[in-house]
Amino acid sequence: MERRAILAGAAALAGAAWLPSEAHEADRTRLILLGTGGGPRPRKARSASAQVIVSKDTAYVVDCGNGVARQLVLAGVPLDTLRHVFITHHHSDHNADYGNLIWLAWAAGLRTQVDTWGPPPLARMTKLFFEMNAYDIDTRIANEGRVPLVPLVSVHELSQGGPVMQDERVKVTAAVVHHPPVEPALAYRFDAADRSIVISGDTTPCESLLKLARGADVLVHSALYVPGLDRLVARVPNAATLKQSIIAHQTSAEDAGRVAQAAGVKTLVLSHLVPAEDPEVTEQMWIDAARVHFRGPVIVGRDLLEI
Repeated sequence: MERRAILAGAAALAGAAWLPSEAHEADRTRLILLGTGGGPRPRKARSASAQVIVSKDTAYVVDCGNGVARQLVLAGVPLDTLRHVFITHHHSDHNADYGNLIWLAWAAGLRTQVDTWGPPPLARMTKLFFEMNAYDIDTRIANEGRVPLVPLVSVHELSQGGPVMQDERVKVTAAVVHHPPVEPALAYRFDAADRSIVISGDTTPCESLLKLARGADVLVHSALYVPGLDRLVARVPNAATLKQSIIAHQTSAEDAGRVAQAAGVKTLVLSHLVPAEDPEVTEQMWIDAARVHFRGPVIVGRDLLEI
């Protein structure tokens, strides 16, 4: 009898030993790359720019490139957990599905408030989107008993850096970055209890991003592989102008490593890859370029990768 009691107690202790680990995993702040390709052209292998930070079953989406709602579903993130949407800047590979994400989340059962954040004219874009789709929205409210969509969405326009919002899960801070001719363009930092994550958006190397990323656990940085640029632009008639534009407002993988090293970040993630699907540019080439200056782990982003 005594032996049984001892064994039972040991089993109970062994089971209890797993509880902190499971609880810790449930509380972990997750980062999922939803779209890792740079540029507006739809591609087979990589979706347009988007990522989601998930904390305690609440989704914070950063950028809304084409297909973001489906990418969330593929990542296993329920659309009705959407709570905040952050837009870094108004290029179509970052905002094409901004309205669609909210609309489709609502169609999938969303009934709670969504706050959206980003540069002007975000409020006007939101208003015009709802006007454009009023017929469907009104029909579904009347015919399917859905809650009104428009009152659920609260838009916050950001034109400068500084504190953005804070709730019981994360604190969000923004910095104005350099992405000419688009102004303002923003980067965002998410500080949670267990980790800090910075999303650069599109930018050239700049001091404001370096300061925002100081000491972060993860920096997701847009990246350009310059030797592959000529092959990318060779497909289009405006090749010379497009090449000049890309170089003027993006960051090379090597310089992304330089920024990460100077900021003292722990892990560098290369995303918004340009070129996005050149078979001659291997994953190791991206890593080697970033490691010219960065001494920590380098991850080459791919769609649906969780970090």
